[in-house]
Amino acid sequence: MELNATTILITFAGVFLICFMKGAFGGGFAIVGIPLLSLVMDPVTAGGLLAPLFIAMDLFSLRYWKPSTWSRPDLLLLVPGLVVGIGVGYVLFKVLDHHAIAIVMAAVTLAFVGLWFLRGGEVVVRPRSSPKAVAAGVTSGITTMVAHSGGPPLAMYLLPLGLGKQVYAGTTSLFFTVGNVVKAVPWLVLAKPMGAVWTLMAICLLAIPSGVWLGWRLHARLDQRQMYKACYGLLVLTAMKLLWDGVSGYVH
Repeated sequence: MELNATTILITFAGVFLICFMKGAFGGGFAIVGIPLLSLVMDPVTAGGLLAPLFIAMDLFSLRYWKPSTWSRPDLLLLVPGLVVGIGVGYVLFKVLDHHAIAIVMAAVTLAFVGLWFLRGGEVVVRPRSSPKAVAAGVTSGITTMVAHSGGPPLAMYLLPLGLGKQVYAGTTSLFFTVGNVVKAVPWLVLAKPMGAVWTLMAICLLAIPSGVWLGWRLHARLDQRQMYKACYGLLVLTAMKLLWDGVSGYVH
């Protein structure tokens, strides 16, 4: 990867967008910023670049998403599955058909959003379910390891619980903080970043404080209903990106 002004600007913009999403929604929508990175580097290089940056973003985000915003009962169910899923994803990284996974995840996500749309945009609150939580954690772990797309499985579990907007954001933030710490080493082993990538990481660290802070300011302006609408809208964007990645992989 050549380190030039174009690469630096585009990568910085992508990292800034991911930071903004973390500040506004707590995490899970990193894939929204990844298309920018794909303009100047391959997916594996992007994964190695983002792995340490995710940890820095998460630690800074916890300045805003304090323990009072965490749903501990849900995290106790979700996090063990997440760790297992990341381990499975690492083992299967070179065996799994990434394009097929992307297409299936996109289809499931769009079906989930479609059901919400058919209900007129109303969230049907459902009780907490241990099996669903474990399944969401494992699936999120696998997809976040393989494609940095762990958000949809987690959202499909948390959104129907009807959590307050701060609790929803805080819970996703801590969930992905744990996930990003766990997957950092496997990704660095897989990607083996070179000198230019480490330099680019250092530059992109400057995007974190302002990106997270601006996202958090947006979160403060959204009411509960707007927050949930935004989350469902972002799920559509995430699904379309996954669908594009999956289909284009087979076409090319």
